[in-house]
Amino acid sequence: MPMIQIKFASPLTLSQGEATIAGAAARLAEQWLGKDPSVTAVLVEEVAADRWFCGGRRLSEQGSAAFWLDIRITEGTNSKDEKAAFIAATFATMAELLGPLHPESYVHVVEARADAYGYGGLTQERRYIAGRPVPPAQSIFSPG
Repeated sequence: MPMIQIKFASPLTLSQGEATIAGAAARLAEQWLGKDPSVTAVLVEEVAADRWFCGGRRLSEQGSAAFWLDIRITEGTNSKDEKAAFIAATFATMAELLGPLHPESYVHVVEARADAYGYGGLTQERRYIAGRPVPPAQSIFSPG
């Protein structure tokens, strides 16, 4: 269910760059956040290093790579520790794929309310409700 958007710039030439980055992002979301890769969507966009500025200078002048990764998840589905581990692992993986990273690279975990986020025409809240068994009704007069 997560939607991951990645923009990146790198001085390296990457063979199958977008597909490699998309696969890595989906694996990271699965490993660190427990997200199902069969319902994970990833959008990857490369940006020319001369169009990406950090500290007022073009990345192409600095010989650095940079990235911005947004991942949208349902609010409350992951702990602070899980999100911190995801962010750290994402930085390490992106440095392996893109080369030395400028410190002004970002991961943004966006937590959306379950009633305001979904896919396939259903909110995450509706999916949750549909998957829960309905407890048997009890009279206020019956024991238990």
